[in-house]
Amino acid sequence: MSVTSQIQRILMPGRWPIAALLASAFMLAAAHAFEAYGYPPCKLCYDQRNVYWAVIAISIAALILQRVKSSDKIARIFAVLLGLAFLWGAGVAFYHAGVEWKFWPGPATCTGGAGRWDNLDVGKALEGPQLVVMCDEAAWRLLGLSMAGYNGLISAGLGALSFIAASRGAKG
Repeated sequence: MSVTSQIQRILMPGRWPIAALLASAFMLAAAHAFEAYGYPPCKLCYDQRNVYWAVIAISIAALILQRVKSSDKIARIFAVLLGLAFLWGAGVAFYHAGVEWKFWPGPATCTGGAGRWDNLDVGKALEGPQLVVMCDEAAWRLLGLSMAGYNGLISAGLGALSFIAASRGAKG
């Protein structure tokens, strides 16, 4: 089977949730690997990760529903939902990249502004010095793009593939 025909099979609406789940799991694993190698995440990094967790939940729901009641319409709806989730993730990632490039301000809680405190913050402060990871400083760049920039491109690509899957015919 050629690579093209394998890709076409993956992009069937009924099969796309598996690919979306695996892609999200890979992206989360990569994020945790960067963290393990000394690149701690900031608040916006966690926001980007949360989108992948949401995609995993949507994918699992799609796979369960396909087992219970398989239909092309339901498969296409879930492919669209996955596409919207990935595009949301791309938006969060590009927003973060823009904060890193100082195109716009980021959240005051992670760009050096005076954010609000709550009881958990006070408790942590009493434990000793806390590492505050700044959202407006790219910890890593490759060819001019930060992790947030690459994540934005990957999320946008996965969103586009989701919409391609939604536009395709019969379930895989």
